[in-house]
Amino acid sequence: MIDKSRFKEVIAKALGLEGLTADEAAFLLQVKEPGLQDEIFKAAKEIKQKIYGNRLVFFAPLYLTNNCVNDCLYCGFRRSNLELKRKTLSEAEIKTEVKILTEQGHKRLLLVAGEDLASLTINSVAKTIDQIYNTADIRRINVNAAPMNVEDFRVLKTAGIGTYQLFQETYHRQTYGKMHPVGPKSDYDWRLLGMDRAMEAGIDDVGMGILFGLYEPIYEIKALIKHCRQLEEKWGVGPHTISVPRMRRASGSSLLKAPYEVDDNLFKLIVAVLRLAVPYTGIILSTREKPELRDELIHLGVSQISAGSKTSPGGYENKDTGEQFEISDNRILSDIIRSVVEAGYLPSFCTACYRQERTGKTFMDLAKGGIIKGKCSTNALLTFAEYLRDFASSELKTIGEQKLQQDLSGLSPQDRKKVLTLLEDIKKGKGDMFV
Repeated sequence: MIDKSRFKEVIAKALGLEGLTADEAAFLLQVKEPGLQDEIFKAAKEIKQKIYGNRLVFFAPLYLTNNCVNDCLYCGFRRSNLELKRKTLSEAEIKTEVKILTEQGHKRLLLVAGEDLASLTINSVAKTIDQIYNTADIRRINVNAAPMNVEDFRVLKTAGIGTYQLFQETYHRQTYGKMHPVGPKSDYDWRLLGMDRAMEAGIDDVGMGILFGLYEPIYEIKALIKHCRQLEEKWGVGPHTISVPRMRRASGSSLLKAPYEVDDNLFKLIVAVLRLAVPYTGIILSTREKPELRDELIHLGVSQISAGSKTSPGGYENKDTGEQFEISDNRILSDIIRSVVEAGYLPSFCTACYRQERTGKTFMDLAKGGIIKGKCSTNALLTFAEYLRDFASSELKTIGEQKLQQDLSGLSPQDRKKVLTLLEDIKKGKGDMFV
């Protein structure tokens, strides 16, 4: 039986935007009563709205290689998967993939790669970033790659990345060893301290994550929150984002099912509790989840989603290469945008904070001061207007413009005047407007 007095205290603390301790988060994750779970869900939605407003950021992953020297039991890229068609994209193929994504309307990319220095060095990743920035209308590139030494992280920083992502996968040391038997990834501590080396190299926007299903979820959440606090204490800022992938079937993996299944209801609770525990951190949801569940989760604190994703190198050009895991949401970007708008949210392709040097502690201070919400809302309106102009069908344009007018009315008179001026510039053909 849940202590309802304590429950009210924890919810009140969360609504005060104070965050939660690992033990408080674990307490909420044990709530079984539907009515109390609904209170958690309501609080998560309210907190996200207070800090970021109703904007929802879109991005797409771009896989550079599926070559990998590791043998993670759950992954389709594992080195013992002899049936996988291995592929590392050439410069020309990267350009083609990026062109396809920009023609859909994407402005933010997440570069993803298996760990294999013979196929992809840090210098080639930096060169790829430079190539994309200089040849396409991509305005922010984040990177999900294996942990590296401080010198290599500095190369990544100099290349102009947005956020560096690194998932611990599981914090349970024994399970980690079992799931990652060989290869560089088998070193638990090297991976665990990867964020510290990134911070030391000057990368102050980092993204963390757990692969839910490998170990007991409450243990994982407690460890994740403690890791966030450790970064805050040592570097003055915790993670910019937290991703919440659940283990999915992958061709060639040796796990037929997750050792610790996380059902949909518990997954919703995990997402909501994370929003309460780390209120200023972005929560990222991938296309691993089914459309109907993704549509629910955007009401529970999610702030970024991938759309129209492919998890294989060359996937956007429909090349027959092996994917990392199976995708459950195969909707195209425009269909997801329509769904998001009809749910009352504002699609955003904003990349302003990275280019205005609102990163790391600077970003978090603005968020805690209540300032970032106004900038998020303004930039979401501008980038969505640009998307509607350049990529939307006539039907989506009508729906989207109605949403723009609705959200404009919610701005302060000063912000509304500024946005209306910039929207006129967008109508005249200008782009990449931000504050």
